[in-house]
Amino acid sequence: MDSAIEYTVDALQRSVLYTDVMRQRGNQYQRHMAKQAPNVLSMKAELVLDGRELDHPVNYMLTRIVPPKSMPVDPIKRPFVVVDPRAGHGPGIAGFKPESEIGVAIQAGHPCYFIGFLPRPEPDQGVEDVVAAEARFMELVIEMHPESEGKPVVIGNCQAGWQIMMAAATRPELFGPIIIAGAPLSYWAGWRNMYPMRYTGGMTGGSWMTMMASDLGGGVFDGANLVQNFENLNPANTLWSKQYNLYANVDTEASRYLGFERWWGGHVFLNGKEIQYIVDNLFIGNRLSTSRMVTRDGLRVDLRNVRSPIIVFCSKGDDITPPPQALGWITDLYQSDREVLAHGQTIIYAVHESIGHLGIFVSGAVARKEHREFTCNIDMIDMLPAGIYEAVITDKTADTPNADLAYGDYVLKFERRHLADIEKIVQHNEDDDRRFATVSRLSQVNLGLYKSFMQPWIKMMATPRMTERLQKLHPLRLPYEMISDKNPVVAATGPLSVEVRNHRKQVSPDNPFLQAEKQISKSIESWLELWGKWRDSVVEQTFMTVYGSPIMQDLAGLGAKEGPPRKHPGVSPEHIQFVKRRVGELREMSQQGGLAQASIRVMIYLAQAQGGIDERSFNLIRRLRSGQEHVLTLSKFKRMVRQQAMVMVVDPKASIQAIPTMLAQHSEQEILDAAKFVEQVAMASGTLNEEGESRLKEVLDLYNLAVRDAREPEKAHDQLVEKARHLGAKAESNAIKQDIVARHSGFDTALEYELRESGQTSLDLGPTPQPDATATGKAGRSDTESVAAPDTSPIARPARKMAAKRARKASPQSAAMRTAKARVPQEKADSKDAGRAEQKVESPAVAGGATQAGGNTPVRDTEIPPDTSSQVSKAADKSGQATPATPTVQPGSGESKE
Repeated sequence: MDSAIEYTVDALQRSVLYTDVMRQRGNQYQRHMAKQAPNVLSMKAELVLDGRELDHPVNYMLTRIVPPKSMPVDPIKRPFVVVDPRAGHGPGIAGFKPESEIGVAIQAGHPCYFIGFLPRPEPDQGVEDVVAAEARFMELVIEMHPESEGKPVVIGNCQAGWQIMMAAATRPELFGPIIIAGAPLSYWAGWRNMYPMRYTGGMTGGSWMTMMASDLGGGVFDGANLVQNFENLNPANTLWSKQYNLYANVDTEASRYLGFERWWGGHVFLNGKEIQYIVDNLFIGNRLSTSRMVTRDGLRVDLRNVRSPIIVFCSKGDDITPPPQALGWITDLYQSDREVLAHGQTIIYAVHESIGHLGIFVSGAVARKEHREFTCNIDMIDMLPAGIYEAVITDKTADTPNADLAYGDYVLKFERRHLADIEKIVQHNEDDDRRFATVSRLSQVNLGLYKSFMQPWIKMMATPRMTERLQKLHPLRLPYEMISDKNPVVAATGPLSVEVRNHRKQVSPDNPFLQAEKQISKSIESWLELWGKWRDSVVEQTFMTVYGSPIMQDLAGLGAKEGPPRKHPGVSPEHIQFVKRRVGELREMSQQGGLAQASIRVMIYLAQAQGGIDERSFNLIRRLRSGQEHVLTLSKFKRMVRQQAMVMVVDPKASIQAIPTMLAQHSEQEILDAAKFVEQVAMASGTLNEEGESRLKEVLDLYNLAVRDAREPEKAHDQLVEKARHLGAKAESNAIKQDIVARHSGFDTALEYELRESGQTSLDLGPTPQPDATATGKAGRSDTESVAAPDTSPIARPARKMAAKRARKASPQSAAMRTAKARVPQEKADSKDAGRAEQKVESPAVAGGATQAGGNTPVRDTEIPPDTSSQVSKAADKSGQATPATPTVQPGSGESKE
């Protein structure tokens, strides 16, 4: 009996306190929505630019986060710009608490800006107006930080992610690294038996209901409808768990609950044209990830134009933006790793195992781990060469080597991945694509019918008074309106709750009635979860059956088509020619550069063996070079790293073998210091694997060779002259053989053949070529067979002469010989004549040299180090960089030491 009385008293008191929290929620809602610019930011913000003042007014605004006095920011550090999603809720969730995206950026000393919005849109505001406004905000941030080390980092949460990507695709010069957290970009992608939200468009017959909702709102779409879609995904949490958790823990959960409800209940509005654009082009049409969107100015929105590193953060526990929708755009755009490199894109992804959608940008644990690691290593991210990487975060332990070189409690590593790894996550299904394409066609038909037959009547009924009533009576908004002090019955719980708190008697944890209550709650939650799974299964099966029907697909005009319902976007002929030209330039650069370029090239070579890049190596580079007076700036170092990485992609063997040539202009001590530096950086992340050890030994041998040449310059010079003469005799023969094989293989030049034969990236880094029967000749011979039996017919002889002539002009052997001759000491020449002789030295036209007949191994004689100082100067003048004859380099913070 005592247990029953104890439980009854506690249950009644909890009921009063629960009702009072609901009353406080309603009052809080009234105060929040009465503000001119409601938000839930935990830090003070100052208005920088109001979007309503732009040529195309929007309800967005740029604000500067005022950091606490205890956290001063460094004006030299690149600014962070955080953009919140406008998906039914109000702004500020990214800075909802100190441990958030904004909080982490402020703690790291970065200036921080926030792009938020007002509850109601401007008249005639559209999505493209918002994208243009965000680009203008970025221009202003850049203007306010002229001394920044790099362009602003932009974080786009949820729906803000695709807005930022659109802006970066049309204005790529404004953006630094882009972090898109929980942002959907490929809307047809998904896994079977999970995440049913992608079927919504098909179950409603397309976007006509979206337009009808906007018409009923007087041309304005109520964002509460979007929030309701989110709540419908998890009926167990919406209908029971969320509220019961407050009731069961009302003494401790009230403040947390009210804080979250301030954001969750702050519903905002969108213009009808905005939401229609989003639904037709993105949710149902899926046009963004396949470059099928064109702006009103005639500009195609192609995500491949984004030049900044893209960090995609998603979670397997996110039922709103699952990993396939966050990462599917990569496989939608690209067919091979080669295409990713051709477009120069750096893509990094991180997949959390369990966190939910809101937790991606709200959870304190995620902020302390993932967001802090991204923020603290943002400069490293900005320098990553083109390609696909996975961000792998591991805990620090007592056994972690050089743990002091990693920020916080974790170690971040970017491991190299391939397009096949993304495909394993996305699990693309062509049959599903055909179903969604059918929905898209049907949506257009139904939308046209609605406009013709229903829209005129709906607009006649939608008076301003009716629109206002519908908004206030919305199922999600009504509880906030009714349970508040405006209701006299509810208002009475205020004084009563004070008395209850003063005489609070909590039930003991082992009370049998309390245990029974918890068991009943778990049963209700389980039944609701089962019902939700059954509902999702029915929705999926209905969708698959209806839109997988051949008759339905025939009616949509898709049945007669062969091949995939949507194809990969192609590339322009201009881009293909640009890539070919760029690869040729990169091959010429393989023997150009000095100590800085050689060291960067070696570090990239070693990182490839380790399968990724570790933050400890990057931080060690900064630490070792922090005391240098003349070091490279961050932007120059970034350009150098990316350039050397592409040189390594085009011809890795020749690039590494050119190390002694690149070091020929430096002293013995400078080379020894560089070798020590490279070895320290290589070992910063711990023990190297077998391939890494082998590569480290290889490059140290090359450094030792350069040291030997620096000690005995006369001997090295004599060897150079002798090898150059030897090469001169071989150049014509090798060039003729290559040209013959090239013609048999269907290639235009011997250079293209050499690239193919060496197994490196082809000159054509454009779209993946289709199978061509002419690739092996009419008789089906392979390239290897052609080498074994070259054509010696009279028809081939003129080609031989032309090839030999080209070889004498362009081959590195002849260039090396001319270089050697130019460097022969002339005892009778005075200093002026010697100076003029140096100026006449010609640069090697092509790096890497000829190949041995019938094989893939470059001729060893091409390793002779010619004098490349004049060529480096010319290349530097073209690129606008300083002449890279530098012995030391400080990655990320200064100039080269002269």
